[in-house]
Amino acid sequence: MVPQRIFLTKGVGAHQDKLISFELALREAGIEKCNLVTVSSIFPPKCKFISKEEGIKLLKPGQITFCVMSRNQTNKGGKLIASSVGLALPKEKNNCGYLSEYHCDNKSEKSAGNYAQGLAKIMLSTIQGKDQLEKTNFISEAARGKNNLWTTTISVAVFV
Repeated sequence: MVPQRIFLTKGVGAHQDKLISFELALREAGIEKCNLVTVSSIFPPKCKFISKEEGIKLLKPGQITFCVMSRNQTNKGGKLIASSVGLALPKEKNNCGYLSEYHCDNKSEKSAGNYAQGLAKIMLSTIQGKDQLEKTNFISEAARGKNNLWTTTISVAVFV
């Protein structure tokens, strides 16, 4: 099975329970109805980007759904957390690209996203050469922990 489409999404959740905090982040991202299976870092050849709205419409409750997910959690009030998925796509559409997961503390959404994007770019360039890079991008989510609650951030590339 090689996915033909992909979309990016993100979310934040906060709750007294760690698991429910994660569930709320999934709900904000719009992917809570799926059984998510995380996979590693390969962006399939000829895979097409679609919008989050279009992608969510294609998901069915209970569906096994493959994704690359970055997740971060804290229960410390005021602590800044971030999660990001970066991507690097090759010029040649018949070649694969790379996705990277990165989570961190004390970095902004943009800073974490730039780092994740850089990781994907390095992985692609070590296989295909720097001159083969077509495009880089990222999705990133950051949040500050709330007192007496678990806070979860997720950033996800969802294969359809």
